[in-house]
Amino acid sequence: MFSVDEYISSIKANLEKESHLVVSNMKRIFTYNFSSDIDLLDFTPSIEPTRFELSITMFSMDKDANEVFNEGNDQTVFAGSEEVLPEVEYYQVNDDQLEAFFDFYEQNEETLVPQEQQVFADWFRQCWETAGGASLDLPSYFVFHDEGTSYDLKNKQWVDDEEKWS
Repeated sequence: MFSVDEYISSIKANLEKESHLVVSNMKRIFTYNFSSDIDLLDFTPSIEPTRFELSITMFSMDKDANEVFNEGNDQTVFAGSEEVLPEVEYYQVNDDQLEAFFDFYEQNEETLVPQEQQVFADWFRQCWETAGGASLDLPSYFVFHDEGTSYDLKNKQWVDDEEKWS
């Protein structure tokens, strides 16, 4: 009933529908005058797997892995977080097929999780590039929460988080 290729292809098609919104939001964000206290940008997806929902937030970070906030009165600089993508559905399944889908997912989790993460990262990188991200002076990463690696958007590769913070 379900297949890995079909599932991954469906995610790609659903993400593509949201590309224009992500590109538009990033173009706006890329015009910000980022605080000199910011060392890098982390774009972090929040995934709700039981509802198949995805949102993405940009966090401005320092080299000590702390979020940088604009605590001064200078309104001409940006520091903090910004929503890049509000919650959207990345996959659809009929309610009467949910149990079968979750059985399929559980049986194929070791294959699906890395493929999902790569699909999300590749799609986001394409949006980031289209929005002009390569012209940013700040290193930028796509980061899954509680993972030990980050996707370097400029170099198009996964890096160990220790490298990112050094």
